[in-house]
Amino acid sequence: MNQSNREFLEGLLTTPSPSGFEADVQRVWVDYVSEFADEVRTDEYGNAVAVIEGGDPAVAFAGHADEIGLMVNGVDEDGFVRLSRVGGADRTVTKGQHVEIHTDDGAIPGVVGQTAIHLRDTEDDEVEDVAEQHVDIGVESEAEARELVDVGDPITFDTPVRELQGTRMAARGMDNRVGIWVAAEAARRAAEADVEATVYAVSTVQEELGKQGAKMVGFDLPVDAAVAVDVTHAVDSPDLADEKDQHGEVELGGGPVIARGSSNHPEVVRTARRAAANEDLPVQLQASGRSTGTDADAFYTSQGGIPSLNVGLPNRYMHTPVEVIDTDDLDAAADLLAAFAAESAGRDGFAVDI
Repeated sequence: MNQSNREFLEGLLTTPSPSGFEADVQRVWVDYVSEFADEVRTDEYGNAVAVIEGGDPAVAFAGHADEIGLMVNGVDEDGFVRLSRVGGADRTVTKGQHVEIHTDDGAIPGVVGQTAIHLRDTEDDEVEDVAEQHVDIGVESEAEARELVDVGDPITFDTPVRELQGTRMAARGMDNRVGIWVAAEAARRAAEADVEATVYAVSTVQEELGKQGAKMVGFDLPVDAAVAVDVTHAVDSPDLADEKDQHGEVELGGGPVIARGSSNHPEVVRTARRAAANEDLPVQLQASGRSTGTDADAFYTSQGGIPSLNVGLPNRYMHTPVEVIDTDDLDAAADLLAAFAAESAGRDGFAVDI
């Protein structure tokens, strides 16, 4: 990953984007794709689409811009901020964390309170629901707090992007800023290679709330196939070492993951695997017997059925403030999708042969 690619990725990762509040990160994404796209457009909810004009077929590469988080649900009489969840926030990782409350006037720093171990009954050390936790912003009264925050202000963990050893990185919200990075970068590489297919890069909103942005975009996106790029669980950490029978065999650094089954269209799968083989790109396979849980599940039932595929990016510790990815997997995924566009050029759709 070159310096420009890394700066783009870090710009995405350091821009807060809880579901329903994605505008800031969408601006970062739009600025990047505007440098090479023939057209860039956004809709009323902030979904963003970039187009690289070419011939048939038209293919879309899509990630979702939103991240999980918290939200101000109220303020008590002592000025402590009460919480609700945005998406699938994990109550077991929230306590004792630095956070930022994103208000119309800027970010307010705070911490999620955690009772000292000396004062807890560790015999019965259960973690409270998010709604029973609180943020301390340092004020002494409800009136002071309400001068600073409003009910409905989104909250994110205040965690930095960390360079780990080799090509590994840790940050919150890898899910799924890495996906929109790949969608944009794959489109750029396809444009540089002057592929003959038409390529759409898409950054959707509100995936964590039920794939809502993809439902909006899929309604009239004029494509013959859609590839949803999202994170998937790497199972190579100690806590999952004995659970590969249940969760599959995905490893960090092993390359992007091509899902098979359910919403993953067999001809799109074959085209992706052929592109990987032709370019000697590392890929992993994943079984998807029911649903992918990604935007692919929204795209494939749109417009009577858009042939779709979920490409996963291996991720450790999903939905925590310390998600870990390997940037080699991101580069390989961008190369894979650009090769997919090239492999698709000139074909007449992706319909199964009956």
